[in-house]
Amino acid sequence: MDTAIVIAFTIPGEPVAKGRARSTPLMRNGWPVIGKGGRPVVTQYTPEKTARYENLVRLAAQQAMAGRDPEQGAVELTVRAFLPIPASWSMRKQRAAALGEIKPTKKPDLDNLLKAIKDGANGVTWRDDAQVVDVRSSKRYGTPRVEVEIRSAA
Repeated sequence: MDTAIVIAFTIPGEPVAKGRARSTPLMRNGWPVIGKGGRPVVTQYTPEKTARYENLVRLAAQQAMAGRDPEQGAVELTVRAFLPIPASWSMRKQRAAALGEIKPTKKPDLDNLLKAIKDGANGVTWRDDAQVVDVRSSKRYGTPRVEVEIRSAA
């Protein structure tokens, strides 16, 4: 990726992976709404933790865009997620993690973290996340944050 950076921003705090959509029966006056087939009408929603994190991503992206319009063409995305080093680890192990010698192999999953970043930036840094044609991502230990870089792929 040797093209110029179009936008770069950091989301402070611990990275949050996109949660699985939840389903619940649609209720009216305390009773489930029944559909044509005699079955309850079901609605889906995004978990609160995911929605809050995607809003945080959106705010960081909007600040970085500074009023510019979203990219129109193909874009390349780089995401670097930094997870907190467990305080329960020995100082030696913490030092090794800080130096990148130990890499995080626990949750959050990197692909679900990417989904949360892409959904939060959608409509702000690009029109639609289908425009993302190349992704580079990593997960390391360090001060909790996510660093995002978006480049034009044209």
